[in-house]
Amino acid sequence: MDYLLAGLRAGIERALRSAAEAARDDLGIHPEVPLPEFTVEVPREQNFGDFATNLALMLTKPARRSPRQIAEILITHLNLQDCEVQEVTIAGPGFINFRLHPEWMYRVLPQIEASGPDFGRSSIGGSRRVQVEFVSANPTGLLHMGNARGAALGDSMASLLSFAGFDVAREFYVNDAGHQIENLAFSMEARYLQELGRDAEVPEQGYHGEDLIETARHFVEQYGDRYRNEAPEVRREMLLKYALNEKLTAIRETLAVFGVEYDVWFSEQSLHDSGAVAETIQLLRRRGHIVEKDGALWLKGSALGAEKDEVVVRANGIPTYFAADIAYHKNKFDRGFNWVINIWGADHHGHVARMKGALDALGLDPDALDVVIMQLVRLYQGGEIVRMSKRSGQYVTLGELLEEVGTDAARYFFVMRSADSHLDFDLDLAKSRSNENPVYYVQYAHARIASIFRQLAERGGALPDVGAIDFTVLKEDAERALIRRLADFPEEAAQAAVDLAPHRIAHYVHDVAGLFHSFYNAHRVIGAGDGLERARLVLARCTQTVIRNCLGLLGVTAPERM
Repeated sequence: MDYLLAGLRAGIERALRSAAEAARDDLGIHPEVPLPEFTVEVPREQNFGDFATNLALMLTKPARRSPRQIAEILITHLNLQDCEVQEVTIAGPGFINFRLHPEWMYRVLPQIEASGPDFGRSSIGGSRRVQVEFVSANPTGLLHMGNARGAALGDSMASLLSFAGFDVAREFYVNDAGHQIENLAFSMEARYLQELGRDAEVPEQGYHGEDLIETARHFVEQYGDRYRNEAPEVRREMLLKYALNEKLTAIRETLAVFGVEYDVWFSEQSLHDSGAVAETIQLLRRRGHIVEKDGALWLKGSALGAEKDEVVVRANGIPTYFAADIAYHKNKFDRGFNWVINIWGADHHGHVARMKGALDALGLDPDALDVVIMQLVRLYQGGEIVRMSKRSGQYVTLGELLEEVGTDAARYFFVMRSADSHLDFDLDLAKSRSNENPVYYVQYAHARIASIFRQLAERGGALPDVGAIDFTVLKEDAERALIRRLADFPEEAAQAAVDLAPHRIAHYVHDVAGLFHSFYNAHRVIGAGDGLERARLVLARCTQTVIRNCLGLLGVTAPERM
């Protein structure tokens, strides 16, 4: 769909390019010198107009003049006849600002009404295949705050990418192989024997959370003491199989309550069983990127941009987790994904360069992999950091958080800061029903609009055809500010998608809610007078549509009543 604001921006960009070409002689720029890239953006401050460009600043080197002089020359060559520009000014060091005729805004509301839930949707992704892999927690315990933030970020990124026209798959990588799985088996064996009254200790490197005691109890309820005197290897195999199934089921169910559903659950063990790990190592060897040292096989990472070489097969012949991870990433591209996105915790920061180096060694494009590193979450209640969990014995679980604040507040709070920012999650704020609680503030705007239409229905009123409404009666500053911000949504959504930045939508929808509250507190809707009432009703409904679309992208509900 061609959105109004995007079309106006594109028209100004074309006019600027034409002006720069026409002004070459006046600026002293040789015809063979290419013009630089420039931006046309919405200024942060409304008093700077609707758009601003840095073209004059970008031309200082080839023109050898001050930006303001260049801006003055460019303006004399600008043909803005079809751009709906009312005023052009020069600001600061040489930015050119454009203020549009306000009449363009009156076409925004009919467009939102016509598009409804699809308003803001775009095709910039061109159906490019994208995989977003996130959470991928070890199935050895319960989901914690880091997993929760990764789930909210990953799911929202996937929704935004889909909304922007990408073909998106959500994936969970199940770490069901390796040393941590062996530790889980030994830990479960100890808990099982304890349930049967025998002395047994959980290994020091094992899992000590209360949840494993529950799992062992469930196993005993189903199988009794059948495996008490079984061979330890058989006993551990059965206990591990049971525990993995229970833990993965719990992870699925908790994430489903959190509003997260995956397209693929990919087993690490399947890479070993299929021979993919061994085949990947052989490919790396054939390409000259494997060296043998001390009986082990090493990837020559230092020659591929990583800090050091890395073991991929230990001296005992067992592949490392890194080897499986390389095979897994190769598998992603073998499945036809053009863009692979991983969301990792801050402790994985050093893993980025070596994974990109491994892709390069395989002949794959390392730039096709984007890794979003998310920072830590600190949970606060009563002004104090909350550290301990009743169930895990170590950390507060996602399930406990959802019981405390609910899915909507959790989802919104986890995405309202950029992934690379530390997040302080205030439980008291998340539960409060006040304007200081950002998710309540936004949802209340949606519910407030719903109440307007209930009032309309109670008096037997209904909106006429939008085409019959005169929107030029919307002349108040609060009305125009709201319409202007609604028009931004398609570009906000597209930019948030390509930047993998769902926090942009959280900030945007908070702005929209604030503008609506300001408008509604100052101006009547029902009873404003026939023509004005109808126009304001459409403005309210369009606002409701945009809020609902934004919240949907963030996995947050849009309630009709609060």
